[in-house]
Amino acid sequence: MKFSLLVLALLGCGALAGKGGGKNKQMKVLQTELSAVKDGLKTIGQEEERRHAELLEKIEALQGELGKIGAGQSKLGELVTSKCGKNKNSGTWNLGMNINPADGHIFGYTNGWATGVDIGSADEALTKDYLSANVWVKPANYIAIVRHQEGVVDAVKVFKFKTSAESLLTRFGLPNMNPGRQIVTSGGPIQESVSATAANLADDPIFSVGGDLAFNWAYSDNGCRIALTGGHLSAADVNDDNTHGLGNNFACNPLTNTPNGEDWPHDISNIQDCPLATCTEVRLQGTDHGVGSHLKSGPVYGNYAIYVSWDAESFPEPGASLSTEIEM
Repeated sequence: MKFSLLVLALLGCGALAGKGGGKNKQMKVLQTELSAVKDGLKTIGQEEERRHAELLEKIEALQGELGKIGAGQSKLGELVTSKCGKNKNSGTWNLGMNINPADGHIFGYTNGWATGVDIGSADEALTKDYLSANVWVKPANYIAIVRHQEGVVDAVKVFKFKTSAESLLTRFGLPNMNPGRQIVTSGGPIQESVSATAANLADDPIFSVGGDLAFNWAYSDNGCRIALTGGHLSAADVNDDNTHGLGNNFACNPLTNTPNGEDWPHDISNIQDCPLATCTEVRLQGTDHGVGSHLKSGPVYGNYAIYVSWDAESFPEPGASLSTEIEM
């Protein structure tokens, strides 16, 4: 009986021991799975951190590229502003010629324009007839014709030449005098400024008419160095003495720059309709002209200065003081 009880007790302990071992195995399995989950989460966290870091690096790189683009655009803007500002608001004007129609020297068609020799002095460049040989050979893209009173701007027109980078010596020289008759600008003046107090504008050879500049206007045995297309431009074979402007002669060979005597050269003739066949009083400014019977002295409206520039598109406004070189 005692032996049976002992056997039963041992069997019971074995059963309990068996049950306890199973639970331990389950615990180990669960611990292993939990550890794997933790490792997985850790791996996922590390992966997310790595991807987050990569994204930050990409963002920083893109921000750097955007910064470079912004800086490039800023520099481009500064360059464009600089270039536009330079073209429109800056540049240098040089005085090529000044015409005083009452100083005793005659700037007719054949005097100085084609040869480009120095006339007058820099000290009196804005009070007497003047031509700068150095400026006459400068390539130029713009021309300003300025009426002034003792060096103070009264009125100004600025034009852009159709043909760029040519000097006044080239434009007025012998090769361009035959056949002559060039319209050297287009679209009219790019600047026209006239003082509110300017007088004698009704027949001014530059400021009373519109249009473009005509150079070396040869017609029959006459020539006019500068006229405007808004005035009368005589036909090439018509001897009517009726084209008026700056630098004139009613008796010359305008194709070869040869005067026919000294009776008919004159500095400045005003806008008028005075054809040779019916008119015997050609109205001039000042007293600088030959003794031709039709040439009539008249009031001086001002000195007329001719400036050229490579890059300046605008000129000082009325009231400004002039010099032989003007920085805009």
